Amino acid sequence: MLRSGWRPGPAGALLGDLAAPGGVRDGVPGRLNGPLLVSVTDFTSDTYRALPGIARRGLRLRRRWPELDQAVGMWLWAVPSARRCGAVSVWTGRRGLAEFVRLPEHVVIMDEYRGRGTIRSVILEYENVDAAHIRRDAEAWLRSGGR
Repeated sequence: MLRSGWRPGPAGALLGDLAAPGGVRDGVPGRLNGPLLVSVTDFTSDTYRALPGIARRGLRLRRRWPELDQAVGMWLWAVPSARRCGAVSVWTGRRGLAEFVRLPEHVVIMDEYRGRGTIRSVILEYENVDAAHIRRDAEAWLRSGGR
């Protein structure tokens, strides 16, 4: 599985220096206390041809991340050989996640690719969680086929 680096959001400032560049490459070191929502998405494309466009749009949408209210941070991921890609995003509340899903850029991506593959997602809830724990749980869900 290929993973992007951790992209902090404005709520990631709750982590202070722990989220600063130069931290752990694969995630945010340390812990954030309080309720968190983690959204894990998994898109499996019907064809390999669609993957580059999906990746470009996902990376473009990722640029908005620092502006998104209640966004703690996120990773993008891909398994090109399996025609799969998606995101793991961390939120301090449902409102922020709902606002992200309604962003015009996100709606355009979903409308364009909805008929070109299969998408599944899950929302995981945590109280006192670290980034490594989130990543392990997300990867386990992705490997399980969502069961």
